Amino acid sequence: MGRLARILKHRWFDETDSARALPAPALRRLEQRVATSEGRHSGEIRVCVEAGLPLSYLWRNATPRQRAVTMFGKLRVWDTEHNNGVLIYLLLAEHAIEIVADRGVARVVPQAHWDAVLDGMRQAFRAGRFEEGLAQAVDAVDAELAEHFPLAAGAANPNELPDRAELR
Repeated sequence: MGRLARILKHRWFDETDSARALPAPALRRLEQRVATSEGRHSGEIRVCVEAGLPLSYLWRNATPRQRAVTMFGKLRVWDTEHNNGVLIYLLLAEHAIEIVADRGVARVVPQAHWDAVLDGMRQAFRAGRFEEGLAQAVDAVDAELAEHFPLAAGAANPNELPDRAELR
């Protein structure tokens, strides 16, 4: 796709497209799924859905992965006690999904694992089943965090980050 076509495609999408892809009931279900997940481990999961990339990213031909890494910082996913935050990022304009894991998680779960997980979810996004795809992503992240960062008996997750999805 040429640069101009990509810019036009991304500018066509806005926050109303994010809200249409994930209406309020779907957002509540995802938030509950994240909250339930975080009751099983000490990690933190954030979900971010963007309709399209900002113009500055499009102008420099940035990838969805580059934007996901930026959002990882902006949403402070890196700022957890055990460095075990994970961002699930969805870019609607390109039906792109990324998982960005903090260094504590990256030490025990290689990026190649996340890439394989994402390959299995892309079909849901291509079909417009965004809630289903994001739920699969939360479940996949939950499984890894529960395995590598389980809560001690009687301990509770301090919930360092919001459980709600960030729509942009």
